[in-house]
Amino acid sequence: MEKRNIGKIIAGVVVIGFVFIAALMFGLPRYNVWQQEMAGKAEMAKAEQNRRILVEEAKAKLEAEKLNAQAEIERAKGMAEAMKLENGTLSETYNQYLFIRTLEKLADKGDLPQIIYVPTNGMVPVMDVSKKSPVKQMQQPE
Repeated sequence: MEKRNIGKIIAGVVVIGFVFIAALMFGLPRYNVWQQEMAGKAEMAKAEQNRRILVEEAKAKLEAEKLNAQAEIERAKGMAEAMKLENGTLSETYNQYLFIRTLEKLADKGDLPQIIYVPTNGMVPVMDVSKKSPVKQMQQPE
């Protein structure tokens, strides 16, 4: 009697094993297809979100450029008004003011380039540096 029970148990285990293997053979390919489908949907949603982000960034850049253009127009109007006050000519002092203001803006951005001072004589660069300057002449004994 026990042999029959052991035989039934073994037969039951074998049948359950075959059913389990058959279920895996049928279920795993379907699971892989489903998993790839879900991965594709996730990738599509991610691509759509990235596209929306790019569109919003482009809109923001466009709006910023429009505002920058309006600011440039206002600056030009201010410059025209300043030139009217200066009778159509800009003084050297005003040009220095504009230069310093530009340097301040560049410094605020952190983009201040290296500035090299060129000595001038009446707004013309001094090209002949071999001549002794008046300061050096005063310092050297003759």
